[in-house]
Amino acid sequence: MSGLDIDPRDRGIIQAAPMFSGLPGAVLDTLLAQSELQVRPKRTTLFEQDEPASTFYVVMEGWVKLFRMTTGGDEAVVGVFTRGDSIAEVPCLAGGNYPVSGETVTDVRLLAVPTRKIMELNRSSPEIGLAMLASTSAHLRRLVDQIEELKARTGPQRLAAFLVDLAPTARGACTIALPYEKLLIAGRLGMKPESLSRAFQRLRALGVRINQNTVAVGDIARLAEFAGRERVMAFKCPAFRAGCSSFL
Repeated sequence: MSGLDIDPRDRGIIQAAPMFSGLPGAVLDTLLAQSELQVRPKRTTLFEQDEPASTFYVVMEGWVKLFRMTTGGDEAVVGVFTRGDSIAEVPCLAGGNYPVSGETVTDVRLLAVPTRKIMELNRSSPEIGLAMLASTSAHLRRLVDQIEELKARTGPQRLAAFLVDLAPTARGACTIALPYEKLLIAGRLGMKPESLSRAFQRLRALGVRINQNTVAVGDIARLAEFAGRERVMAFKCPAFRAGCSSFL
């Protein structure tokens, strides 16, 4: 596949990814010529934890989860990624193993970039190394945000923030289609499935109603305001004073 085979919309998605945003056009074209656009169905394993990192990906459409298996055999969700997100470039470019497993949670389109080709290109184009630093920094910021979210927000606040991110509008009423199954949403938000159900129940006081895989929100701005409050403010919210011990 040559760079010219990528339509403008796809190219825009690729160029916006931290790994590629700082690359000169000629370097990007050379890299894309060595890459492949792939279509993968739901529940396809892209790579497994501890195997040699040979390919990294940019998600063009759909959702991909990264996870680790605990010593007890449970699946710990590290993150869920969608359009414009890059996956596993750090272990690939560092020459290591995948620290997590990657699996599609919907049908997806992906840009697959082979490690060997990009390492060869890195020797003649030092911009690749700078792009790797930018991408690593972006992942670190995302990880810090995720830790802050888990530490500083209650379960209902984390769910509210998740819904706000998916909302098609910033104000007024809207309907949100959940992008993947509730079990994975719970894992993404650091909850048990039963805790997710309780969080949805608590958000009813803010005009949130769930019906199978869609969520109706009476006022997305009100939900965003609640999601952004500090933990102590959530406990002071009149709608949530009753039963506040069940927030966690």
